[in-house]
Amino acid sequence: MSVYLESRGQGPDLVLLHGWGMNGAVWQPLVERLEADFCLHLVDLPGFGHSQPLANGASLNDWSQAVLNVVPQQAAWLGWSLGGLIATQAALQAPSRVTKLLTLASSPCFVAKDDWPGIKPEVLTAFAEQLSADHEMVIKRFLALQAMGSEHAKTDVRQLRDSLNTKPSPDPTALAAGLRLLAEVDLRGQLAELSVPYLRLYGRLDGLVPHKAIPLVGALLAATNRQQYIEPKASHAAFISHPDNTATQISAFIAARLFGKEDFGGPA
Repeated sequence: MSVYLESRGQGPDLVLLHGWGMNGAVWQPLVERLEADFCLHLVDLPGFGHSQPLANGASLNDWSQAVLNVVPQQAAWLGWSLGGLIATQAALQAPSRVTKLLTLASSPCFVAKDDWPGIKPEVLTAFAEQLSADHEMVIKRFLALQAMGSEHAKTDVRQLRDSLNTKPSPDPTALAAGLRLLAEVDLRGQLAELSVPYLRLYGRLDGLVPHKAIPLVGALLAATNRQQYIEPKASHAAFISHPDNTATQISAFIAARLFGKEDFGGPA
């Protein structure tokens, strides 16, 4: 199994993991702002872009191990959406490899439960059922969901779609496997075990990771690891709609020493 990796820039190593349905090209707005200060490692997750898919039934651990196999021995990791789940798993299973963890518009549990805000289970079920009939339409609908709430929704969707089209279409089995991870993975009980410095980045208007989930995630973390930044007018893709602010937060966090205050910045 081969995971495609493209490295750009110079400086401290930073691994970037994209979200469901996308590929490493989606990070271009951040690449333009970070490559002068970091060596960026843009991963195509298994079955997306130029990467081969994992075997059927692959676990979250398998996904993160596939990335660990190709990235530098020590690096900061940034994961968007589904990529945030994979980055978090990597920090849990190989803390000596992940120097700092950053997640963007991600959740330890994406699906809504009685005590947890998230994506309605029937939405993910409908996407999974529609994949075999028309996976391109499913991706288009998911892109629209990601931009919903953004004041630049049409522009955000166009940028996401354009980056997707620069590489081969995702493998249908990988799309289905990624949806299963979003529907089934629940890392809430393991968050307190995170030993690496951790910054959570959110969009206040995100419909996939609701604002109500943010303090609930914070309550599951160690008191010294509750750094967060909320972009007030962003939806699920703040690095597309607000790339300057997002890049600033990333750079400052990676450059900073450990600190104990709960909020790294931004309105709560």
